[in-house]
Amino acid sequence: MGRVAGQVRGIAGLIAISLGIGLLARPVSAEDRGAIVLPDVPPIAVPSGQEVHWIDSITDTGGPEGLTLRFRFLAPQIGGPDPIAPDVALEDMAALCESFALPRLPALGPKPAQVVISLSDRVLPFGEADDEAVQYFEAYSVTDGACIWEMF
Repeated sequence: MGRVAGQVRGIAGLIAISLGIGLLARPVSAEDRGAIVLPDVPPIAVPSGQEVHWIDSITDTGGPEGLTLRFRFLAPQIGGPDPIAPDVALEDMAALCESFALPRLPALGPKPAQVVISLSDRVLPFGEADDEAVQYFEAYSVTDGACIWEMF
């Protein structure tokens, strides 16, 4: 699993475009990792039961495998006092790829070569580093309508 603490792995030439596809129309924003208040948007269910919220989606035509769609999620418990273990976070990311990302992939136009799911314990601007942040990243290819884990 790609785990980065204190830095964000990025690819030069990223173009950030909010997809606004599906039920969620705007990104989550917060002053800090404990400040999420979304009365009209429930957390996204994941196998671990931790509270996870969608931050945003980013499309990038310059990914290493071609068109890459990134789905970023806030998961405060991965950096909390009783953190979610990396293997548990991996299961959550696979579930997010299947249940959240796949239904939001474009039906028309080019299909993504890769979907990247990231969990962060706080909301960070895309591409910015924070020495205190805990983040997990996983990459998936999409084959026959399923997310296939790719070693990052």
